[in-house]
Amino acid sequence: MELVLNAGPVVKLVLLFLVYFSVVSWAIIFYKFLVIHRATRDSDQFLDFFWAKKRFDAINQGLRDYPNSPLTVLFREGYQELLKIQGRRPGEEEGHLSTDLGGAENVARALRRATTLETHRLEKFTTTLATTGSTAPFVGLFGTVWGIMDAFRGIGESGSASLAVVAPGISEALVATAIGLVAAIPAVMGYNHFMHKVNVLTGEMDNFSQEFLNIVERMMRRG
Repeated sequence: MELVLNAGPVVKLVLLFLVYFSVVSWAIIFYKFLVIHRATRDSDQFLDFFWAKKRFDAINQGLRDYPNSPLTVLFREGYQELLKIQGRRPGEEEGHLSTDLGGAENVARALRRATTLETHRLEKFTTTLATTGSTAPFVGLFGTVWGIMDAFRGIGESGSASLAVVAPGISEALVATAIGLVAAIPAVMGYNHFMHKVNVLTGEMDNFSQEFLNIVERMMRRG
């Protein structure tokens, strides 16, 4: 704290900037941890529920039990598209699907759209972590360079280059680099961790979409 308080105004401004981004990064890390954890937990439970049931309407009624799973969004979008296809022929029996309306293609488009939206939702705020991880060290380095310049200017004015004169100014300047690394390292680790989890969930969404389409196509062939 003594080093920070004795630093120059530019270095203090850099430190405030870095502390702000560090606090924001940690808030995002805690938030994304909860979001990703809940999404993974509910997705695993929903897959067990999905394969345990035999009817889409029964699955649709149980979606509220898995509110955080992206797979429930995919199922809802695909199921609603199926209902629209059924509604195009009022005279047909409930549950009958026709292939002449491009039903499978419509369902596939709905699933792709839902996958894209859910992927964007899961990746929300991760760009802030990436930005913090890539820029914080350079911002800290800028504060260090500025502090060292200020320290050498003071040495020139005092006319003394002894260690007792040089060390305090340089140590104050190096604090900026240290804070920059403190802000950047957790942000980079959090970004890599969450992007890995998002990629896993995206793979699960792709697999679920393919399985859903296979079921729809079998229903249409029987239709």
